[in-house]
Amino acid sequence: MTPAHQSKPMETASAADRPSAAVDERPSRSQIKRDHQALQALAEQLLALPRPLLEGLALSEATWIAIDETARIKDRRALRRHYKRIANCLAREKTEPLQALLAQREAQARAASARQHQIERWRERLIEEGDAALAELVGAEPRLDRQQLRSLVRAAQRDRERGRPEAARRLFRYLRESLEDAPSAPSSST
Repeated sequence: MTPAHQSKPMETASAADRPSAAVDERPSRSQIKRDHQALQALAEQLLALPRPLLEGLALSEATWIAIDETARIKDRRALRRHYKRIANCLAREKTEPLQALLAQREAQARAASARQHQIERWRERLIEEGDAALAELVGAEPRLDRQQLRSLVRAAQRDRERGRPEAARRLFRYLRESLEDAPSAPSSST
């Protein structure tokens, strides 16, 4: 027998056992705000795209009207409100094609940036290592003019000693133009 002042341990019912604890299917207010902010960011990115790319998307008439009105808006606060308006229009549309287009453009920009960095690494290697890097590059890309490349490298080495950037820029331009046509430029091992 238990004393009267001691209570029996309470049995706690799990959320699934309680009938009033039905799972709420609606998103939380915070989630709704996050979704709307994501749509506003998407609206800003949409407005940064060139018109011919936008015309490939199946956007509603209301969205096109809102996009066209953007050019008249100069005030920053009004532009912020306008982004919200476009976000509301986008909420009623399929945004997957727009997101795919933005992802594709971002991937192209990353690839172009990586290619630019690769060419910069080759330029630095050519200036630092000279003929060894030149032989490696011409071996990987035989269509390059060895004579012209060697003269550009020598000029860039001389200009670097003098603290002048002109020849290094010419070398970079030559590498960019020559390697741009290639399917993939040879990677620099440094």
